[in-house]
Amino acid sequence: MRLICTQENLATHLDLVSHAVPAKPTHPILGNVLLIANQETQKVQLSVFDLNLGIQTSFDAKVQASGELTIPVGILSDIVAKLSRGDITLVNQSPLNTEETEDNSPEKVETGLNQIMTLIATTGRYQVRGLPTEEFPPIPEVNSTLKVRVPVEALQAGIKGTLIATTSDETKRILTGVHFKIESNGIEFAATDGHRLAVINTSLSGFKKKKQTEITEPLEFTVPAKALVELERILSSRTSVEPVELFYEESKGLIEFRWGTQRLVSRCLEGAYPAYQELLKQDFKQQVTLEKAPLIKALERIAVLADKKEKSVSIRFNSEAQQVCLSLFREFGNGREEMTACINSDSDMSVSFNIKYLLEGVKVIASAEIQMQLTQKDGPAILVPFGNREQPNILMDAQYLLMPIFKE
Repeated sequence: MRLICTQENLATHLDLVSHAVPAKPTHPILGNVLLIANQETQKVQLSVFDLNLGIQTSFDAKVQASGELTIPVGILSDIVAKLSRGDITLVNQSPLNTEETEDNSPEKVETGLNQIMTLIATTGRYQVRGLPTEEFPPIPEVNSTLKVRVPVEALQAGIKGTLIATTSDETKRILTGVHFKIESNGIEFAATDGHRLAVINTSLSGFKKKKQTEITEPLEFTVPAKALVELERILSSRTSVEPVELFYEESKGLIEFRWGTQRLVSRCLEGAYPAYQELLKQDFKQQVTLEKAPLIKALERIAVLADKKEKSVSIRFNSEAQQVCLSLFREFGNGREEMTACINSDSDMSVSFNIKYLLEGVKVIASAEIQMQLTQKDGPAILVPFGNREQPNILMDAQYLLMPIFKE
């Protein structure tokens, strides 16, 4: 194998796939990137796969000889990132072969199993030993007749709005992911960690310009948070406005997101997701409307006093003065913030929430104002967007439910 590509291209695509590699892989090959160079298509393909999450991308290069190799992705990515801009030559060789290349350079052509990659840049030369490509597990092919095309902005909004509510507690495995419910007119994203619930509904109405599978009954699956973190990161760096294609194979529990020359494949989480819709059917009689930006600033200031032991912020609603008072008390001191609000109730009440959960929920609501809907003193509250939307081009509804903290 021999190819020439730009430092910028290789660095960008290595960064795209490298985040999916586990910090402590269970097998050395799972810490490697599979690089395949195709002389016929003049393209280079990069793949990583940890047996649960796989990412694949490709880019144009001057491929002088086809071939493939696997190299530790961390080492290769670090080397390439620090190189100066310009062309890079990659040669795959074996120490068992002494045949010289056409330009009489000391690099050897690809034979044998003990592959060594030689990287030649304008300022230096590096060699990295790889592993046999036969050991690299292939990323599964998702054989699905279902294809759903989703606008990038809608997919990002659904993922970003729900990821915060997933848990990292592996004993609650199903809650470590985001639950998808796909219907003919839209996608519902939901996540809960037992203390809060985030639900985002995005519309697909009018978005059927190209072939899209007709969905006759709801399709549900749960995608691990790690896969969605990587997907959201990759989509954030995209410049194309082309939609993302979603494929799901229920029999294998596989989900694939595909866009351009890139694809992300993940195994779905097994098990039934909790019936979260029941929580949203409660009677939320009281509504309090606040401006989002001042509320975030007030919560951030008062959060300075919080720690793991004392993390609850008390919120008192004064309907007569149309004010909301935020307060947090500690042994060494306390903090208090007041702000105007529109309160549609004649009765005053107070409720306490985990300030971290409340602040995260306020931040993901994409509107200029936020409406807090409440049941009673000891009941949950729901945050919903109100007023001008931050992304008016996306047909989206958001609900962020927060359980209160009880104080003696």
